[in-house]
Amino acid sequence: MEPILITTLPDAGNREQGLETVPIPLTAADRRRVRRLLTAPDGQAFYLALPTGTVLRPGTVLWAGGGKAYMVTAAEEDLLRVRPRTLREAAQVGHLLGNLHRDMVAEGRFIYALWDEGLYHRLRQKGFAVERVQGPFVGNAPGEHAH
Repeated sequence: MEPILITTLPDAGNREQGLETVPIPLTAADRRRVRRLLTAPDGQAFYLALPTGTVLRPGTVLWAGGGKAYMVTAAEEDLLRVRPRTLREAAQVGHLLGNLHRDMVAEGRFIYALWDEGLYHRLRQKGFAVERVQGPFVGNAPGEHAH
């Protein structure tokens, strides 16, 4: 398969119906790397040459054609999972993560952030119910201001 050069993302509104979706799992950090060679699980290669600052969000279609749509998904990665026992604890966790410019995702009764050993110990030391888990993270990687 010939590599496909991608300089712009296709318009989501113009997508053909009935295409086979090929998921491309990327970590939060990899979704920020938009100038590189990327190979989909089916072997199709893409030369990404997207504008600086582009972030590939889960659900973004990179390219559609030949009966397929190549879609970015969130890859499994190490996460911090905090289960606040009270609204006050949730606010404290949010404040701590925000001060460190870490993105978080609130889902159900849990708060998720990308794994960080130092942050894990800091949260444990403050008495929060925190653990290391594997899962997809749909938030932003460190380095992006998400507040």
